[in-house]
Amino acid sequence: MLKNLIISKVSQYKGQFVLRNQQLVFIFDAVKKIILFTGLLFTLFSQTAKAQFETSRDSVVQLYGVIMTADSLVGIPAVSVMVKGQNRGTISNAQGVFSIVVLKGDQVEFSHVTYKPKTISIPRTLEGTQYSVVQLMVIDTVYLPATIIRPRPTADQFARDFANTKVPDDDIEIARQNTSAAKRRILMRTVPGDGGEASRVLFNKIATRATYQGQTPPMNIFNPAAWGEFIQAWKRGDYKNKN
Repeated sequence: MLKNLIISKVSQYKGQFVLRNQQLVFIFDAVKKIILFTGLLFTLFSQTAKAQFETSRDSVVQLYGVIMTADSLVGIPAVSVMVKGQNRGTISNAQGVFSIVVLKGDQVEFSHVTYKPKTISIPRTLEGTQYSVVQLMVIDTVYLPATIIRPRPTADQFARDFANTKVPDDDIEIARQNTSAAKRRILMRTVPGDGGEASRVLFNKIATRATYQGQTPPMNIFNPAAWGEFIQAWKRGDYKNKN
């Protein structure tokens, strides 16, 4: 009777009854079509992605070789090897040897400050995953504008200009000035302390208070070392009015 009732309810839909886990389940034909279509799309997508991955993997090429001068066949170091349109590249070593991963159809540009740039294309029909080249580069002559050197009118003017010329400090002199004792004292007085320094001062005070808990802490007025530090600070001018 229950089966006849279910059949009367679903008689207007197309489908079939399936016995699953001792239960009578009615599966509509539309649902079966949707499941079949979804499975077909998933299979086609998987095959397409796999084919694209295989194609991309097959197009990877290891480009290597040596860059040499065209007149003397000597390796050129520090030559820039860049893939056009991409932010990828490398440079040649001291012997002019280089190696880089490219794709089939890429354009690779060789450039150097004293040589004319060269561009090569990786063949799309290349068989295999390796491609070697011997790239020759021609020296590029650069003409600079002429510089005219004129002497000073008189020896006295030359001596005056030579004595008054300001020679900039080199890196060693700048480092020596920045690390001098006077400069460090100025920085200690003017630069405010950061959070770490404030925390260390606070923790030192807490540790000192805990050390002398229950007793009278020592007084620095009877400490010769403290008196010596006070005299040095007074000579440096640490107690002067900063305003």
